[in-house]
Amino acid sequence: MKNYSKQREDVLNAIKELKNHPTAEEIYSKVKENNSTASKGTVYRNLKNLVIDKKIIKISKIEGPDRYDLVNYPHYHAICASCGKVFDFVYDFDVANIRKSLKKQIGENIDINDFSLQILCDKCKNKLQKN
Repeated sequence: MKNYSKQREDVLNAIKELKNHPTAEEIYSKVKENNSTASKGTVYRNLKNLVIDKKIIKISKIEGPDRYDLVNYPHYHAICASCGKVFDFVYDFDVANIRKSLKKQIGENIDINDFSLQILCDKCKNKLQKN
């Protein structure tokens, strides 16, 4: 990890408190609520550094803002294509075999530690069925 800073700790604590795959704006609001002196730019910079340091992961979505999650246990993400809610799931993928297959097909080494699925959550599915 890069040099310790109180503001980086504030950002990490905000993510721990929120527990809902927060956006950068939600993290910034929580940091301010906790009386930190961190500016919005400082929060964004620290999010980037925490991702680089592999303390958190950035969950990029097709639409809407990126979300962030702690790297606290091995898990993956499912993202609802309708409402954008992010769900954690645990599955024992054969990572070595998937990497080998992707390398053969694409010709590139792929980092699948940040694997996510597009889904339709039950709430959105039920809304569609009622219409």
